[in-house]
Amino acid sequence: MGRVSGRVCIVTGAARGIGRAIGEALLDEGASVCFADIDTEKAADVAEHNRQHPDRDAARVTSAHVDVTQRDTVRALIAHTVETFGRLDVKFNNAGVNKPMNFMDVTEENWNFIMGINALGCMIGTQEAARQMIAQGGGGKIINTASIASRQGFDNVAPYCASKWAVVSLTQSGARDLARHGITVTGFAPGVVATEMWEQVDQDLLEIGAAERPGQAMEEFSSQILKGRVANPGDITGTTTFLASKDSDYMTGQIVMIDGGMTLV
Repeated sequence: MGRVSGRVCIVTGAARGIGRAIGEALLDEGASVCFADIDTEKAADVAEHNRQHPDRDAARVTSAHVDVTQRDTVRALIAHTVETFGRLDVKFNNAGVNKPMNFMDVTEENWNFIMGINALGCMIGTQEAARQMIAQGGGGKIINTASIASRQGFDNVAPYCASKWAVVSLTQSGARDLARHGITVTGFAPGVVATEMWEQVDQDLLEIGAAERPGQAMEEFSSQILKGRVANPGDITGTTTFLASKDSDYMTGQIVMIDGGMTLV
């Protein structure tokens, strides 16, 4: 308990899945957390659920709307967090999307949609968090969500793979530039995680003919996991809390794989 006590954190894409789990784990370790999402109502519901939780401090929870592709909403999110809690110490650029298409069918619309949220959103989120941290006097942590797809290309999700490779590059570039301000930039790369996003990907692959039956895609990916099972969001949060804590202060520019041994690099 208390690994991030007193730290103020923002998690984007926090209305569900990995983002929600990250935020709740941070609360359990003493942080103040803003659950941010484009789904404003769902983010507010998650925040209210945590305010009502008997083991969590309601005063350390808030929520906010954000469209990570729109700089003004990112700035408004940070301003809301600072107004509520007084500062910003940790920013998780976690919001992400996927929309599988067979490689030869990928359209400009599909490419721009995925790259806009996953890559541009990471860039804007890093820049605006860093501006706030520098204005506070320096120091802070920015943590980006990559993927196993940042280490290997897959034919039915090419734009997603490209976007997550971009996250790795942005993490390294940000780490180099922001080190002089005492800001670290790291990331983590999940594999197959049992979330709503993976359920949707499974359905999308079925619809484009890349799978023959429901659940096939997850089964095939899971067969390559050395741990022998898919992850749940709780399998991810030990690492994400570590990255938000002082225990990772000497790390920057690195991506931690959390995939059960699916991708060995």
